[in-house]
Amino acid sequence: MLTYNLEQYKPKPLYESLYMCIRNDILSGNIKTDEKLPSKRTFASHMNVSVTTIENAYAQLMVEGYIRAEHGRGFFVNKLDMVSDPAGMQILDDEITIKPEIGNSVMETSDEDSEYIVDFKSNSTSLSMFPMATWSRLMRNILSSQDIKLLETVPYNGIKALRTAIASHLHSFRNMNVSPEQIIIGAGTEYLYSRLLTLFGQNSIIAIEDPGYKKFADISRDRGILWDYIPIDSKGMRIDKIKSGNANILHVSPANHFPTGTVMPVSRRMEILEWASEGHDRFIIEDDYDSELRYSGKPIPTMFSIDSNNKVIYMNTFSKSLVPSIRISYMVLPAMLLDRYQETQSFYSCTVSSFEQMTLAHFIGEGYFERHINRLKQHYKDRRNMLINAIKSSPLSKVAGIEESNAGTHFLLKVNTYMNDNQIRAAAAKHRINLAMLSDYEHNLSLKNTRTIVINYAGLDPEKVDTAVEILENIFAIDIRKYS
Repeated sequence: MLTYNLEQYKPKPLYESLYMCIRNDILSGNIKTDEKLPSKRTFASHMNVSVTTIENAYAQLMVEGYIRAEHGRGFFVNKLDMVSDPAGMQILDDEITIKPEIGNSVMETSDEDSEYIVDFKSNSTSLSMFPMATWSRLMRNILSSQDIKLLETVPYNGIKALRTAIASHLHSFRNMNVSPEQIIIGAGTEYLYSRLLTLFGQNSIIAIEDPGYKKFADISRDRGILWDYIPIDSKGMRIDKIKSGNANILHVSPANHFPTGTVMPVSRRMEILEWASEGHDRFIIEDDYDSELRYSGKPIPTMFSIDSNNKVIYMNTFSKSLVPSIRISYMVLPAMLLDRYQETQSFYSCTVSSFEQMTLAHFIGEGYFERHINRLKQHYKDRRNMLINAIKSSPLSKVAGIEESNAGTHFLLKVNTYMNDNQIRAAAAKHRINLAMLSDYEHNLSLKNTRTIVINYAGLDPEKVDTAVEILENIFAIDIRKYS
């Protein structure tokens, strides 16, 4: 029977401590592939902990792909194809401690969306959740300091104070060990992505997830660089299609794929890392989209943190976690690309002002960012639960199923309907509701009738939840009557 001393991980929650113990044993080979784990009740009794502790630990291991549940048989360890140096993988100990701080706010919408009663298409943010008073005070303090350095030219990679704050944040929240010198600050991920395309050169071919975020394909096209769409399955970008294709650069969102919400299990991550290790010009761009907004369990470890071959470029932005007008994004370059970037890209000026960078550095360093994220998580979780409960308790549930992964600010609503995607979109427009279909994010023409709606709920006014569900009921009224 597995036995662990959970005291060594205090003050972490028991389930996190147990999760780390089991995961480390799997990675080190102490627990073998296909080995059966103890039943929840037996294990709980043996460890003298609650069954809930075991359930939560097993749930986190499953969502990350370390174990699987077989109906009627129990929990078994998945096969993990280790990247060239298994010993190089980090055994993670540092995790974030969640301190929920519930905020009360009113959702904001732009004037452009005023023609719609409900807008489920816009992937917006809750503007009123932004701590404007705190941000303003920090900026006033910085301006009043009259530090002459703030008037100097900003280094190409951003000011040292912000890069240091981000490195510290990544260590405590994402368990990434990076130096400030590896971090490049830029105004938006699109800008940083264009810098990477220049770094990789015209002979590179970029692989993009299908369905996925099409803007990166647009940027590649604009730069005259070829790209390829790789279909995804339940585990993320398909490794067989990667190997049969010609791409040498992959753009992936392993923690929370948009728009499907797929979490890439560790087995697929290792397969992709193995592919990257087989070519000197192969790299992975890890877009850690909405990674902060996970409503159950722990944050999913990054590919960067388990990469032992310096093949992963990590990218993230503050535009979604703060507000869109604060155009501050960053990327973390692996050591083998850092010198090349400095030699070929350092003549570009940093595109973010020193005043905003210094304000964000203090916002992170003084703990305001962590508290803000905790408030956002509770806020969006409440909105999500309100909408999901309204759908499940309505006649709409007879024809619609919800697919979501307890993360981000959207979920999928798959509808059993006679209408195709174009008809659903047109019917919604007549009812003054703005919808995006899963097919809107797909390249493969054979998948144009998914009958799956991408529900972005971040900008949904809670007072309009019942109205939104009623409108959806009206759109699918014929289907609901058919199955009543």
